[in-house]
Amino acid sequence: MDDKYEKLPIFKDAHVLVLQIYKLTKSFPPDEKYGITSQIRRSSSSVVANIIEGNARGYRKEFINFLLIATGSLEETKYFLLLSRDLGYISEIEYTNSHKQTENVGKQLNGLIKYLRANNSVKSL
Repeated sequence: MDDKYEKLPIFKDAHVLVLQIYKLTKSFPPDEKYGITSQIRRSSSSVVANIIEGNARGYRKEFINFLLIATGSLEETKYFLLLSRDLGYISEIEYTNSHKQTENVGKQLNGLIKYLRANNSVKSL
């Protein structure tokens, strides 16, 4: 099986975000294991999973729908980063670095959605 998506900048950057989130949440309080820790890990990994699944479907319209779901998961991740910062679970620097990564992924998602909407012949990457 050829995993072409692993070569895509959007996959690489979204994957980096997930790795950042997992590292950040290792130090979260134990009582957050089923709260913020679980939620932010699931939302960030959902971004990558939806990019991959949408691309694998082979239909442009479905791909766009999965990219929109990924965008929603990214916004959820942004909120949990904000909440984590405000609760003192992550530093301002950790928040800023992770937030920059979410912004980077968000720009790529929006660009890819626009590209797919404008190019009817493109079905996947």
